[in-house]
Amino acid sequence: MSYIEVTYPAEKPAFYRMLKEQLALYTADSPNLTAALANFSAVLAQAFPEANWAGFYLADGNELAVGPFQGRPAVSRIGYGKGVCGTAWKEDCAQVVEEVSCFAGHIACDCNTHSEIVIPLRKADGTIWGVLDMDSVLPGHFTEEDRIGLEECVKLLPAPN
Repeated sequence: MSYIEVTYPAEKPAFYRMLKEQLALYTADSPNLTAALANFSAVLAQAFPEANWAGFYLADGNELAVGPFQGRPAVSRIGYGKGVCGTAWKEDCAQVVEEVSCFAGHIACDCNTHSEIVIPLRKADGTIWGVLDMDSVLPGHFTEEDRIGLEECVKLLPAPN
């Protein structure tokens, strides 16, 4: 299936309805988790033009290992409780950071990043198996509406065994 360009509505509820449709369309027939994560991050990159990074870090022991993403090269491993991603993992809750330079311990991958949102990915039993990470060049770009919308979107992903 080839990608068809869509225009996302500005209103957040309508935006997230369309985004979920697009994510479902491009991940439903994925042959494995890597393919689903790759297409998921590609759709997010199209839907959020102000995002300079959209992708995944996957739990690997006491670290998160970089997974499929769209953006500049990234830190390949993040420790438990380190940076915004590791904090989301440790605290078991999403992180919405208006200005990353004000986040103690922020791990900079792209000096153009100002805001970040990280959403934990959970198995049915509540275990975190990774995080969705998105960065933006705009300060304060991500909101609580985005947190809620993205938490719903990641439920479309198949959890690993």
